[in-house]
Amino acid sequence: MNIDPRPSVIEERLKGVKRIIAVTGWKGGIGKSVTACSLALLLAKKGCRTGLFDLDFAGASDHIILGAKGLFPKEEKGLEPPLLEGVKFMSVVFFSENKAVPLRGANVSDAIIELLAITQWGELDFLVLDMPPGINDAALDVMRFARKAEVLAVTTSSVIARDVLERSLALYRALKTPVLGVVENMARGAASKGDAARLRFDPGLEAALGSPAALLKTGFCRDLSAAVKKLKL
Repeated sequence: MNIDPRPSVIEERLKGVKRIIAVTGWKGGIGKSVTACSLALLLAKKGCRTGLFDLDFAGASDHIILGAKGLFPKEEKGLEPPLLEGVKFMSVVFFSENKAVPLRGANVSDAIIELLAITQWGELDFLVLDMPPGINDAALDVMRFARKAEVLAVTTSSVIARDVLERSLALYRALKTPVLGVVENMARGAASKGDAARLRFDPGLEAALGSPAALLKTGFCRDLSAAVKKLKL
């Protein structure tokens, strides 16, 4: 019987990480990735040792949001993520040359487990995970191996998005996964009951993508910064 050594390796890799924030969302276009990237930048700006891991194989975009060009992990008993604006950054695009990754089902999970096993994070205060969308095998595998993870859920005011959100949060709670809070992105009008934070619609956000410095100056990041304080990160 073959025993996969990677689970124990992953545990060792994440041993020096104090907190893991899994930023997740359950439909496309709600701002999950820009929230994950902005959160990592804000934490690094506060002086926290921060890492960002783009695990959204189907639509990896953190490198675009952060303007990451010419970066590649250093090989040293695994892979050491390159530093970008004070954030240790790892993404599948380092290996896919920014092309779509034609993986399905178990292959996606296996690739994510492999990346978790070979990435050397060292000592971190926060590791932000840009999660695979939805609750599928890949997402559940991440939560299984990143046992310290706390879920930060991104949604919108859409009735559909919020309905899916509630069902998904119920599943995470059933799995005994801590839910840090909920972020309502592109918020307009009155606040929805129970939201941890509201990120108001920012018409200038799109123009800031690709520049961490510009991103940190947006109204979006100001609102997220307030959320960070509210969530006691």
